[in-house]
Order: sequence, then C-alpha cells, then structure tokens
Amino acid sequence: MKIWKLWAKALGEKATSDDKESDHIARLRTVIFLTYLITNICIVAGVIRHWNDKTEVYVEIMMEEPVVPNLLIKNQRGEFE
Repeated sequence: MKIWKLWAKALGEKATSDDKESDHIARLRTVIFLTYLITNICIVAGVIRHWNDKTEVYVEIMMEEPVVPNLLIKNQRGEFE
C-alpha cells in the first residue's frame, strides 16, 4: 500500500480531501500516463525500426523531344564560343 501512496503522490497533489475519490483520480491519471508511455514507446520503436532504411527512388521522365545540353566549347585562346 505504501507504493500506491508514493505513486499517487508522484502523479500530482491529492485531488480531493476524500481518500476514495482521490484514489479514483489517481487511477485515472495512471491510465492516462500509461497511454502516453505506450504511445511514446511505439513512436520510438518505429523510428528505430526505420532508422537506416535503404530505399531507392527511381524517377522516369518521359519527354517527346530529347533534351540536348547546351555545351560551351573553348576555343584555342581559352574563350567560350
């Protein structure tokens, strides 16, 4: 029973002067805490699982006319034509 009192104090101050009602509120706070904890564990597990995925993305571009790069050619004096 001492552990429960410590846990209830760790959750926050006593909600009411009635011990029974305060215990119910402490149980509700415990459920809320556990849902936060489980959610965070799932998020961290998903991040760790996908930490270093080697996914490759291929993009294919279909064009009607071929693209010819505009190449600049140096002449003998080192100037671009």
